[in-house]
Amino acid sequence: MNEPAQAAAAPLFNPLSPEFIRNPYPHYDHLRQLDPVHITAHGMYLVSRHADVSSVLRDKRFGKDFVERSTRRYGPKIMEEPIFRSMSHWMLQQDPPDHTRLRGLVVKAFTARRVEDMRPRIQEVVDRTLDRVIPQGQMDLIEDFAFRLPVTIICDMLGIPKEHREVFFSGTRDSGRILDPVPLTPEDIAKSNANYVLSQMYFQQLFELRRKQPGDDLTTQLVQAEEDGSKLTNEELTANIILLFGAGHETTVNLIGNGLLALYRNPDQLALLKARPELIANAIEEFLRYDSSVQMTGRVTLESIDDLGDKKIPKGETVLCLLGSANRDPAAYPDQPDRLDITRPNVRPLSFGGGIHFCLGAQLARIEAEIAISTLLRRLPDLRLDDAQNPEWRPTFVLRGLKRLPARW
Repeated sequence: MNEPAQAAAAPLFNPLSPEFIRNPYPHYDHLRQLDPVHITAHGMYLVSRHADVSSVLRDKRFGKDFVERSTRRYGPKIMEEPIFRSMSHWMLQQDPPDHTRLRGLVVKAFTARRVEDMRPRIQEVVDRTLDRVIPQGQMDLIEDFAFRLPVTIICDMLGIPKEHREVFFSGTRDSGRILDPVPLTPEDIAKSNANYVLSQMYFQQLFELRRKQPGDDLTTQLVQAEEDGSKLTNEELTANIILLFGAGHETTVNLIGNGLLALYRNPDQLALLKARPELIANAIEEFLRYDSSVQMTGRVTLESIDDLGDKKIPKGETVLCLLGSANRDPAAYPDQPDRLDITRPNVRPLSFGGGIHFCLGAQLARIEAEIAISTLLRRLPDLRLDDAQNPEWRPTFVLRGLKRLPARW
C-alpha cells in the first residue's frame, strides 16, 4: 500500500529532476489532465494546455514586469547583481513602451527578405563544417556540427571579426540555468555574474571597434542608436547585444540537435525524409512541435485574472507557460501528438512564443536547421548515432538540448 502513496506525494512539476530532463512529456500529460493551471512549490502558476498557453502569450493583461518579479522572489537587493541588472534591460524582459523601442531597433536585421538572402552563406558554413569533419569518420553532432553554424551566423550579424571567434566556438554552454523556474543559489548567481562580466568586457571592446570602423552589422546599427542618445543607453546596448548573441545560437543548436535525435529514433521518418527531401520545411515545424528547444516562457499578471482555468490569479503573480506541453496537447493535435510525423498537416508550434515577444529570429532558426539537417542527410547518408536511446541531456529545463550526440559513418 505504501508505494502509491509515496508516488502521489511526488511533485507534479520537478523540472530539474533527471527523469524530467530526460523526458518531460509524460509529466506534461499528467499536468494537463490533473491540474492544467498548477501552483508550483515556489508559488508560480503553471499553464500546460495549448488553448491556455496560447491565450496568455497574446493577452495584454499579462506582461513581464521583470524587476518587480525578481524582487519578490529574491529580495530588494537582487538588482545590484550584474546579471539581474543586465537581464532587466533585455527586450525579452521588457513591457511596452521600452520593449517596442528596443525591438524596433533590431527588427530590420531579421526581416524575411534579409534572412532569405542569408541562405548561400548558411549553406557555405554547413558545407565547410562537414568538409572538415567527414575525413575523421566520427563527430559530436552538437559541438562539431550544430553549434558551429548558428555561432558563425550570429557573429556575422553582430560584426564580430573572424579573428575573435575562436573563443566563442570553444566557449562553455552552461548559461541556461539562469532561465529555469527554480530559484538560483548564491553560487549560481556568482557564476552567472562572472560569465556576464567577461561578455560585457568583450562587447565593450567590440563597440569601440565599431565606433571607429562602422560595418554593415547590427552592432554598428545599435552603437549609432546609442550615440543618438534618445534611443538606447549604454547599459541597454550591452544587455541586448549579449541577449542577441545568446538567443541567436542557443536555441538553434538545440533545434538541430533535438531534431536529429528525433529523426534517428524514428527510422521510418528518417527514411521518408531522405527519400523526399522536399519535406524538410514541414519536418522542421514538426521537430519544433515534437521536442521544443525552449520548453517554457514566463509572464506576470498585470491585473487580477479570473478566467484562466479554474484558478483566480491575483495581480503580480508569475505565470509559466509550458510551450513543450502545449505542443503535444491532444486538443490541438488530435492525431497521436506523441508521435513524430514529418508529414503532419497544420503544424503551428508555440516554440517561438507568441504575441509581442514572438521570437525575432524564428525564420533564421528555421532556415539554419533546414539547411543543416538536409545537407547532413545528403552528404552523410550512412551516419548513425552511437547511442540514440540514452543521450546525455544538458541539466537545464527551459533550454532543452543535448550535451553531446556522438555519431559515426
